[in-house]
Amino acid sequence: MGMSVTISAAGAQDAEQILKLQYLCYQSEAELYGDYSIEPLTQTLEGLRGELATGYALVARLGEEVVASVRGRVDASGTGRIGKLIVHPRMQGHGLGGRLLNAIEAHFAAELAAKRFQLFTGHRSESNLRLYRRHGYAAVARQTVSARLSVITLEKDVAAQEFVASA
Repeated sequence: MGMSVTISAAGAQDAEQILKLQYLCYQSEAELYGDYSIEPLTQTLEGLRGELATGYALVARLGEEVVASVRGRVDASGTGRIGKLIVHPRMQGHGLGGRLLNAIEAHFAAELAAKRFQLFTGHRSESNLRLYRRHGYAAVARQTVSARLSVITLEKDVAAQEFVASA
């Protein structure tokens, strides 16, 4: 590739690149479920900026380009709620999603005293489910949203995870 991918905290200045990447990455999910009105495709720049201001986000950059991102927050119960893990289609399959997942988990555990991690994905999103299972997540709930979509919630305890500096 020539350049290395770097992972760092996202800031307000990254919002436009993250939103464009999010729109690109969720096209395949929308196609998979036959629903282009999913929240990641309808989120506004203002909404994303609000998320960045109240939560925590990471970006992976190749040079100046944001090629991956993840965001979340730790709630009052100590649960790190992780969402919108996105990797540019041309960068998928190289471990970048796993690196971001490890990095946000490590931040939530060390800086925000998270006790467990939780995330969710659609039931047909096999590559997402494989990634999460490889990283120690187990399904804890399934909710039918529509005839086309069930959402699977996955969790793991912080105690089950050994953190390594990956960012």
